[in-house]
Amino acid sequence: MAKPYVAIVGKPNVGKSTFFNKVGGERKAIVLDIAGITRDRLYIDVEWCGHEFTLIDTGGIRLKSPDAMQSFIAKQAEIAVDLAEVVLFFVDGKSGLTSEDYDIAAMLRKSSKPVITVVNKVDNFIGFDMSDFYALGLGEVFAVSAEHLLGIGDLLDEVVKDLGETSIISDDAERIKIAVVGKPNAGKSSIANKILGYDRTIVSDIAGTTRDAIDTPFSVDGKDYLLIDTAGIRKKRSIEGDSVEAFSVMRSLGAIRRADVCLVVLDAAESVSEQDVKIAGYAHEQGKPTVIVINKWDLIEKDSYTVEKFEKKLKADLAFMDYFKYITVSALTGQRINKLIEQVDYVYDKSCFRATTGLLNAVIADAVAAVEPPSKNGRRLKIKYATQPTTNPPTFVLFVNDSALMHFSYKRYLENYIRRAFTLDGTPIKLFIRSKEDEK
Repeated sequence: MAKPYVAIVGKPNVGKSTFFNKVGGERKAIVLDIAGITRDRLYIDVEWCGHEFTLIDTGGIRLKSPDAMQSFIAKQAEIAVDLAEVVLFFVDGKSGLTSEDYDIAAMLRKSSKPVITVVNKVDNFIGFDMSDFYALGLGEVFAVSAEHLLGIGDLLDEVVKDLGETSIISDDAERIKIAVVGKPNAGKSSIANKILGYDRTIVSDIAGTTRDAIDTPFSVDGKDYLLIDTAGIRKKRSIEGDSVEAFSVMRSLGAIRRADVCLVVLDAAESVSEQDVKIAGYAHEQGKPTVIVINKWDLIEKDSYTVEKFEKKLKADLAFMDYFKYITVSALTGQRINKLIEQVDYVYDKSCFRATTGLLNAVIADAVAAVEPPSKNGRRLKIKYATQPTTNPPTFVLFVNDSALMHFSYKRYLENYIRRAFTLDGTPIKLFIRSKEDEK
């Protein structure tokens, strides 16, 4: 049984994300004095007085705005309300109620969900008049200052009271964390939604719709995963001066660092760009098993050589990480989306590979027998023994007589030999060379 959801809704710039971050204990939502920063739903688990629930932060709602993006944001907020057991309706205690607040209140009354009105930005409770806010007709009203953590405890007490006997979930199972990354408008959110089976994130033809890295747990055939949809990563010079997008890109790179597997989404209708290569390269540098997802494959005119030519070009562009797996999909039609999790499982299993010390040393002995190690000034490299200290990615250490004798080409040869011997496609591997001289 999943934790119950508590949705945070309200017009823009009333402090929803500040509350979300303060209660959640981490800076997960971007917070700036700019209305409309949060666009998608963000989730974070909270425990209060023995009760566990999941907070959902939503974008600022403007129901009567003609802006197309606002209709997407309102839809996301409506989904959050539908999912929630309790709704926190945030209003601004400094500026008072507006027509937008009354519009949102009317929408919430139709939901039949318990609604708590939260009057935020109240720094001094003495003499503060809350009578106007009761006029919304939504039940209990609580004055808080999310920024200064005033009144938060009383509010959370009311939340858990409305939730009733909340089941305490012990989710010890390790979820495989999947980061969906790529340039803006490559179809990352569409792919994420197809994998999940519902519209978890806003999808539109407007590049940059997703601003935050958004975590969503899900399960397939009894196996647990965490999908991280990220903001599109543009070139550095393209985001200079845009502090919001700078934060978003930082979040996306952070998502790669904490992921177990990266899905690097490319647009089949475009050539592999320098930015695509950089994004894949970052995943490689972080040691993440990677699946290259070629999206919009339905738009490509095909002949009997199309896949072969595309694969050849891809291997040339990503020669530095020639272990990668790739798959052609269409998020629009759903073509091969069901195969993505199979690919994720495959490369993740490869990244978890561990060789016994005896088998690893036998493989190294075979490699040395096939190609003699290099020598310099009459001294030949000798590999004494090998170990594998860790996984994710598989990491090997070779102890040698003199690490200075190890030529980079021979090291690359050994890496490739290990990869072939253990069929480690889909994951990077790391190979370190050590000798007694290195310890001095």
